[in-house]
Amino acid sequence: MSTAYSLGNTLLHIDNVCLEYDGRRVLDGVTAEVKDIIVPGRIQGQVVGILGPSGCGKTSLFRIIAGLNKPTSGRVSVNGFDRSVIAGEVGVVAQDYPLFEHRSVLGNLMLGAMQKEKDSKVAHDKVMAMLTEFGLQDKAKLYPIQLSGGQRQRCAIIQQILCSDHFLLMDEPFSGLDLIMLEKTCELIAKIADMDDLNTVLIITHDVTAACSVADSLWLMGRTEGKTGSSIVKQYNLIDRDLCWVPGIITTARFTDFVREVKDEFRTL
Repeated sequence: MSTAYSLGNTLLHIDNVCLEYDGRRVLDGVTAEVKDIIVPGRIQGQVVGILGPSGCGKTSLFRIIAGLNKPTSGRVSVNGFDRSVIAGEVGVVAQDYPLFEHRSVLGNLMLGAMQKEKDSKVAHDKVMAMLTEFGLQDKAKLYPIQLSGGQRQRCAIIQQILCSDHFLLMDEPFSGLDLIMLEKTCELIAKIADMDDLNTVLIITHDVTAACSVADSLWLMGRTEGKTGSSIVKQYNLIDRDLCWVPGIITTARFTDFVREVKDEFRTL
């Protein structure tokens, strides 16, 4: 290992989640957890890539983790709470980066900030600090239609960070991006995670290579023998494989071999 680390408290716990829809089992005993990654001397958040073929239930799990849907049985809990997650505790960034078109960037973000801050000045200060952090301080008075795709993505992310508790779910954040934007999006995800030790970003994606380049762990979803619904069939710890926090790792044969390993497993599902 090039970097020493340890694991702290459980931040997110998925406990035997099952989901049935119209008599069909979609999810069957999904169990996993995200623990706080502790690296001495630096802030280190968590990034989890959730992979799986189309129709395997990734979106259903996404909505359950976000507290938007309830499972048939089992539960998802966050921050050590002895209860199911509540909608709003986990920020959700949809694939089309939805924003209110009739509100300015500042107006959109103030809506998010006021979910947690009752003092409008405190909320405004937080919004402006986040805009500066993400290089959008000169876009506050613009409207969503005046933003580029990358700027809109950053605004949608900021909005969810402002109103949620350290958790961010992203649905297909790499879809349709060229190579330059793909690289910038990976850098953005890493930056979000590393803003706070407790920050956790979960990415639903089909892009195996991009997920491998930014995540510290991967969950591979699919169906196993004896189950009618999907579960997490394999988990990969990229830290223990020395594939995290290593400059230039994505250009190495070791990284390429790992991506091939994950893709080969993906094809069997």
